[in-house]
Amino acid sequence: MQSKWLEDFLLLAQERSFTRAAELRHVTHPAFGRRIRALEAWAGTPLIESGGGPVRLTPAGEAFRDTAEQMVRTLAQSHDELQAVAGRQAHVITLATGRTLARTIVADWLALHGSVLQAAQMRVITRTLDETVVMLQRGEVSFALLYHHAAIAVRLDGRQFSHLTVMHDKLVPVARADADGKALFDLAQAMHAGASPVPYLAFSHSMALGRLVEDHLARHPLMPRLRRCIDCDSADANYEYVLKGLGVAWMPWSMVQRDCRAGRLAIAGDSSLNVHFDVRLYRPKRHLGAAVEQFWSDITRS
Repeated sequence: MQSKWLEDFLLLAQERSFTRAAELRHVTHPAFGRRIRALEAWAGTPLIESGGGPVRLTPAGEAFRDTAEQMVRTLAQSHDELQAVAGRQAHVITLATGRTLARTIVADWLALHGSVLQAAQMRVITRTLDETVVMLQRGEVSFALLYHHAAIAVRLDGRQFSHLTVMHDKLVPVARADADGKALFDLAQAMHAGASPVPYLAFSHSMALGRLVEDHLARHPLMPRLRRCIDCDSADANYEYVLKGLGVAWMPWSMVQRDCRAGRLAIAGDSSLNVHFDVRLYRPKRHLGAAVEQFWSDITRS
């Protein structure tokens, strides 16, 4: 059943003339008649009385008239609502990422590209790396901002998605600094046999950062002795634990470099313990609307 058949039927009931109704619908008389018969075939019963003279509705037609009017009104209302939603979505940029990246890179972007946000709304959704990838694949978000490293390889079809490397970063082992600016815990000493283990503030394995650190330590030829005393799924929380002197944590350099330079934190090991990774912005290759494309253009140029 087609919605135009309902409109044909209602106009015919109003005008009571096939000829006049066909003219108002801008179709030929035969074509209009075929559409009314198609509606009757769908209804399974005659809706128009046969015979000459002004058009009259059958009892079934009279009963169906109210239903048809309600259906047409509902469809028109739904169409208007969908158009409104489409208009709003055209001005919404949706980005899925992890909580740490939302706190660092996304915050910097929002400050740097404020002009885009004058004409659009940025919707930031924080999820795990795996959940973020699924959201992008399902078309639920415009962008996905993800860590990239061999240990946490993201598999996205290059025919459907493109990406931009927006940052090179590293995880560094840091601890609270003492009065001399040195780390309270020394991982170099913890590499020696018989040394006391260092309290380790770990990221949960559900976090991409946690998997990066664990993979790196497992491959390190002289892995320091660590005592896993805290396991947390929040970089912000581990950051606070480090500041309070509870142990060593591998933190993104972009997140702790100011504290290290200010003497609040200190690097607790040599560069061999650093974990280098990239941050990539992924998007579908199809056109995503003016606001999204403008944001992508701005990020690409910056």
